[in-house]
Amino acid sequence: MAESYDYIVVGAGSAGCAVAARLSEIASNRVLLLEAGPADNHLWIHIPIGYARTFLDERVNWKYETDPEPHLDDRRIYWPRGKTLGGSSSINGLIYIRGIPSDFNYWRQLGNAGWGFDDVLAYFRKAEGNVRGDDELHGGTGPLGVDDMRWRNALSEAYVEAAVQAGYPRNGDFNGSKQEGVGYYQLTTRGGRRCSSARAYLQAARGRPNLRVVTGARTEKVEISEGRATAVRYRIGERTETAQAAREIILCGGAINSPQILMLSGIGPAEHLAENSIAVKHHLPGVGENLHDHYQCRQLYRCCQPGTMNEAVGSLLGKVKMGLDYALGRRGLLTVGAGLVGVFLRTRPELEDPDIQLHFIPFSTDKMGTTLHDFPGFTVTMNQSRPQSRGRLRLRSADPRQYPSMVANYLADDEDRRTAIAGLKAVRRISQQPALKPWIDQELLPGPSVQGDDEWLAFLKANGGSIYHPVGTCKMGPAGDRMAVVDERLRVRGVGGLRVADASIMPQVVSGNTNAACIMIGEKCADMIRAEAA
Repeated sequence: MAESYDYIVVGAGSAGCAVAARLSEIASNRVLLLEAGPADNHLWIHIPIGYARTFLDERVNWKYETDPEPHLDDRRIYWPRGKTLGGSSSINGLIYIRGIPSDFNYWRQLGNAGWGFDDVLAYFRKAEGNVRGDDELHGGTGPLGVDDMRWRNALSEAYVEAAVQAGYPRNGDFNGSKQEGVGYYQLTTRGGRRCSSARAYLQAARGRPNLRVVTGARTEKVEISEGRATAVRYRIGERTETAQAAREIILCGGAINSPQILMLSGIGPAEHLAENSIAVKHHLPGVGENLHDHYQCRQLYRCCQPGTMNEAVGSLLGKVKMGLDYALGRRGLLTVGAGLVGVFLRTRPELEDPDIQLHFIPFSTDKMGTTLHDFPGFTVTMNQSRPQSRGRLRLRSADPRQYPSMVANYLADDEDRRTAIAGLKAVRRISQQPALKPWIDQELLPGPSVQGDDEWLAFLKANGGSIYHPVGTCKMGPAGDRMAVVDERLRVRGVGGLRVADASIMPQVVSGNTNAACIMIGEKCADMIRAEAA
């Protein structure tokens, strides 16, 4: 017989852990949390720099890939996504960025009541355990650890100074009163260890008798009966299980898995479902649409003196020092995330908000996740904050094990191309400032031969890729938006007892890294469910 729960949460990622933990705070709620991946006991999950080790590790990473991208010379783009407790918050670059007030105010302007910045700030603060403490914009006691950068050196200080010389103001808090400027990122760490959503929310919650967490459980479909979600069918190894939901099912699989599960369940574009021999339970044309992502492009620099991670990783003595620094004090290079210094800038003075984000990283490599260069070097990544290009996700078949087809349609929009080119030029301009003259030997990528806009565009198309923030495939929107998948309370339109709470509900991606916003979505979803059940 199928076991019965009040709530079933599918996906123990950034949002899912928050939803399950908050719902299980009420002792009378029986909560099941299903995760397709394993427990988060992989050593490199918990060491901040370990994201470089899990980047290609299929044990904890779905390792998705897009179809050939039509505006990127038909290249396929790699999309790492977390497949373990904590989801992508267990393998990401740890950078804590919320987005800016106008991001959420825009969501509200689209007809999503309750999603303006004044509405969501309380949930950011509720989640946040910032080492700097409480203030009107931050929380100091929440479960999600947020810490200052524990390592910096002369090169990172020189990069900050170079950005100031290029005209960008210093900024000590990108999540404060303004985002624009240059400064050090904060990371989702506590005591020098990664604070994933699993560590933040599940460590305490798993001791509750009313919460069951099942790993290695791949959800195949949601059962729909008379217009209502009633159960989840999932597979563990060769065994198929079914769990009944007395109240609600909440999909938290992310921008890829949540729309895939909806379509496998018969919820989505009717014609597409019929093509895959899936019985249509509810025609919802927006499922899988509105797919978009931050497109990044890396610029590489060779240094003329030591001061980067390349030298440390390239020598036995350097590795020993890194290990000792971390073991003895939770400090040093092993505490660095996927960005040490950040820059948020405007490419045009008339803009109210930054439209470009930069990540300065104190190492260089030909390809992310591979061996570092055998000489000193650093990387600067550039991505546009609010891309307008839109793509689509579709099933390849009715087999839940087969990865879906995805095209982000990067750089389809003219404005996206112009903005990205301006961003690349800004990176070069910073590198040419006096503060970096003692450091930079040469620009390796793209190199001095790239000068005109046509050359910059060719470089952008041939060398860019994802910065791993896919969103939008179950878009939140009002009743008048026929492409909306969920309403402002994250309820799937036309299906009772079913919600989606993850990056897929974002109508427009936030201006920055997406993890913090996903956790906020989980907090807000749980609060809405609890309020409705009271």
